[in-house]
Amino acid sequence: MIKNKIISFCVFALLGVAVSAGLVANAQTSGLQQAQDEKAQLQRQLDEIERQIAQYQQELNSIKGQKNTLLNKINQLKKQQSSLGLQIQSTNLQIAELENELNETKAAIDDNIAKSAQLQEQLAQLMRLINERDRYPFLYVVVSKGNLSDAVGEIQYMSEISRSIRQVLAETRQVKEQLDQQTVDLTQQQEQAENMLSIKSLQQQKLADSVSEQNMLLRQTQGREADYQIVISDTQRRAAEIRNRLYDLLGVNKQITFGEAVEIAKWVSGQTGVRAAFLLAILTQESNLGKNVGTCNRPGDPPEKSWRVVMKPDRDQEPFLRITSELGLDPDTTPVSCPMHDSKGNQIGWGGAMGPAQFIPSTWMGYKEKVTAITGKTANPWDIRDAFIAAAIKLKADGAGTVEGEWAAAMRYFSGSTNTRYRFYGDNVVAMAAQYQTDIDALN
Repeated sequence: MIKNKIISFCVFALLGVAVSAGLVANAQTSGLQQAQDEKAQLQRQLDEIERQIAQYQQELNSIKGQKNTLLNKINQLKKQQSSLGLQIQSTNLQIAELENELNETKAAIDDNIAKSAQLQEQLAQLMRLINERDRYPFLYVVVSKGNLSDAVGEIQYMSEISRSIRQVLAETRQVKEQLDQQTVDLTQQQEQAENMLSIKSLQQQKLADSVSEQNMLLRQTQGREADYQIVISDTQRRAAEIRNRLYDLLGVNKQITFGEAVEIAKWVSGQTGVRAAFLLAILTQESNLGKNVGTCNRPGDPPEKSWRVVMKPDRDQEPFLRITSELGLDPDTTPVSCPMHDSKGNQIGWGGAMGPAQFIPSTWMGYKEKVTAITGKTANPWDIRDAFIAAAIKLKADGAGTVEGEWAAAMRYFSGSTNTRYRFYGDNVVAMAAQYQTDIDALN
């Protein structure tokens, strides 16, 4: 009777693993084919959008080479808006693809967690059988069976159980390896999704700015060419406007004028070798990224926006406490950035970035002493000058010592790489830096 139970259990254990593996394999094959079809369709859509964007860019370049008239300027803004609309559409498609990949990875992780639990239970049952047989010495088994043949059979049964244990252990190791890789994949996919959501926010902001510029231009000129020529030729008034323009740095208690920001950027440029216009462009883009900079952990915010929730626990929370303690700030009321969320409201990645330059606490710890060496005081990520300095030090290390290296440095500042998937960030910084350089020149 015991022999039959042992054989039945061992066969059941082995068949259970095999059937489970077969079902998973079939499901994965079917799911893989569907995913491949969806990706192929998505790629075709992206290719068509990229073709249209390239066409708009060609038309934009042609318009820019024409005479600077009101009509040409309006056409330029409209083409820019159409191009940005397509870029947002492309980004939405890529975000949808990433969300699908995230869901697939999460589902695979859940499946492997369930499978691991099942294997652990099978292993526990096999070990209980081993323990039951180990209660009796082998000599007792020989005597109780009455003949050597039955004793040999008992050994074979034990061998079968051992083989089942090895099979389950091998399957458990394989599942663990898959889980480890899937966890790495999930982290990477979350970072990519977070970056793409940031890119989308930038594109939407630039589209809104372009529409606003068009409307303001039409209000100023009332559609008259003569008035437009007056607007673009009035350099003295333009310089005054630049000097008085408030430089919008979210998270900073005191707003400063553009002229004051330029003076800080020039001073930092002298200390680090990073061009002032480029530094201004980086900080402008970072400060407005996602329109949620500094909107977590403020006085009166709900518990879900606390630094204890929005910051990555094992990476940023302890450094944040050290930073705020050194500066005499209340960690529970010092604003930090909020995390991004997908279309379903699920949190993607982590928040906790600080001040104008948007350093996360763990990264700031690697720059604070370098900033202190320049300023002679405790570095403060919420201080405008300190934020400029820290950003410039990082950008210089990433290649921003020359104009040619600025695009790559901007890309590394954003994502740690020059992945062209995020090239909108670098392109936008370079374009903004060119405009800032024009503004700076107008101030001189």
